[in-house]
Amino acid sequence: MTINLQKDLLCFSHLRSDFVFQRPQHLMTRFAEIAHVYFLEEPIFDCPGQPFLQMEEKQENLWICVPHLPRGSSPEATVTMIGEILESFFEKRDCGNFIFWYYTPMALPFSETFKPAMTVYDCMDELSGFKFAPEGIRQNERQLLERADVVFTGGTSLYEAKKSSHNNIHPFPSSIDKAHFGTARGGQAEPQDQAAITGIKLGFYGVLDERLDQELIRDIATRRPDWHIVLIGPVVKIDPAELPQADNIHYMGPRSYQLLPAYLSGWDVALIPFLLNESTRFISPTKTPEYLAAGKPVVSSPIRDVVYPYEEIGLFSIANDADTFITAIEKELTHAADPHWMHAVDEFLSDKSWEHTFSAMVKLMMKVQKPERPVVPVTKLKNAS
Repeated sequence: MTINLQKDLLCFSHLRSDFVFQRPQHLMTRFAEIAHVYFLEEPIFDCPGQPFLQMEEKQENLWICVPHLPRGSSPEATVTMIGEILESFFEKRDCGNFIFWYYTPMALPFSETFKPAMTVYDCMDELSGFKFAPEGIRQNERQLLERADVVFTGGTSLYEAKKSSHNNIHPFPSSIDKAHFGTARGGQAEPQDQAAITGIKLGFYGVLDERLDQELIRDIATRRPDWHIVLIGPVVKIDPAELPQADNIHYMGPRSYQLLPAYLSGWDVALIPFLLNESTRFISPTKTPEYLAAGKPVVSSPIRDVVYPYEEIGLFSIANDADTFITAIEKELTHAADPHWMHAVDEFLSDKSWEHTFSAMVKLMMKVQKPERPVVPVTKLKNAS
């Protein structure tokens, strides 16, 4: 397939590229196969002198860009300095041949003076509902929506909430790298730290933050001491000392994306133990299809984008509290050996992949591409799977 799409892409991200491998990383690594991609992270305030931009080529055609600013810089000074860093960045590059791809509206104040060929807002989450959301994020998002040529949302519920805000908005729920997570079905050896845990293992991976239902974890562990709860991921925005502690709760810390299938292979049931609050109101957890691709039964809190479609078509169990979680886990322990359930899982996942999502996004971008801009034919887009 030939793609007439602008060659360069500047991604404004609120997440570090090496934090947790999820939607931005999946998409940007694929864009790097057809374009030069610059992944601009939030600044680090560690510079004793003049601000500068650190650039590292992470893979072919994908650069990680980190502004380093003086310690103690005010929000106003931060905007000014990053704006100046971008001006320097574009001294030898044609901004008119760039796509600006936003994950955070907070990047708009230091990028609004530039005139890219196209503006894309990939609204992965409702960031204004997250703990410690920056002041002004709602106003910046309204302005970004006015500028954007096309808007994508990270799930169906987020699309429903935003659809009246833009005339070219499209839902793209979390997708899946089936081949990667499917290796968990092959009975590969567990990592040593998890292999040392014997008995029934209930697992969760992701960021441990204000979304995690700590009381639920504590109650399940207390009431079923023969079950072991494995929690993988960094602790962010909550006090680690307040996390529930028990002999059958195991905090593994962050683990690489490459290792996740090995951990999944040893779980009996996967969990999504989230609170229902503003930070989870519109989320579409990336782990939902990943758990299924690994062949693991799942019990989740009633997150809207999990209830539909996963629970409605019988792939997940939904629970509201410790009682219903325990009952659902007991039921799901029988699903791993159920060939009918596994067939339904594979049928559901058959048309879902990050390649498919990427291809569909590019097609929508091509429809709004401004004809007056020069374009570069590219033929490297993977076929959607």
